[in-house]
Amino acid sequence: MFTGIIESVGKVKSMQPIGGDIRLTIESAGLDFSDVKLGDSIASNGICLTVVDFGSDYYAVDVSRETIARTALEDLKPGHIVNLEKAMLPTTRFGGHIVAGHVDGVGVVSKLQKDARSIYIEIEIPQELAHYTATKGSITLDGISLTTNLVRDNIVSLNIIPHTAQITNISQHWLVGDKVNVEVDIVARYLERLLTKSHTDTNNTSSPQSAITEAFLADNGFMK
Repeated sequence: MFTGIIESVGKVKSMQPIGGDIRLTIESAGLDFSDVKLGDSIASNGICLTVVDFGSDYYAVDVSRETIARTALEDLKPGHIVNLEKAMLPTTRFGGHIVAGHVDGVGVVSKLQKDARSIYIEIEIPQELAHYTATKGSITLDGISLTTNLVRDNIVSLNIIPHTAQITNISQHWLVGDKVNVEVDIVARYLERLLTKSHTDTNNTSSPQSAITEAFLADNGFMK
């Protein structure tokens, strides 16, 4: 589990094909490796990946074909800058929002321009993810916890403050047409699941109807 607050950036050192998968090695002089162990999780551009090797300033992970197919990882090349966050601890200050590191899809930067001291950005996200987003809601892009300005159909607009741009890969690698990893708010996903009156499991058997409805949420102060 992560918060979407980027701890450091790293640089892709190598992407080695191994049996159809990829061994990805990332260097980072800024990430604290003193408490890293084999098997730990590090979010790399928002993708939760398992450490299989590490040193004082690098770590390596194995990336499956499923992850390659569902993320923008395939576009990475040696030298690319990636956002890094180690898995949160129970004592961690919760500065962002709940981030699982499970990428839901790939978005595309469709607009990018200066807006006073910040950067105004529009991201076109997959249509099937649009209903999980909300104006002034939370979304994770390349591992960064961000607040949406406005959601228009499947276009999400945001303003990036100078601090966020400087400590992430936004100022160095985000250009119009670039792909970014998208993770929607996990709360929206579970609410949809709860509000679904019935669903079919892998054995094609119907589950009982949920007692949680829009009326229930409204009556208990969760909706206005």
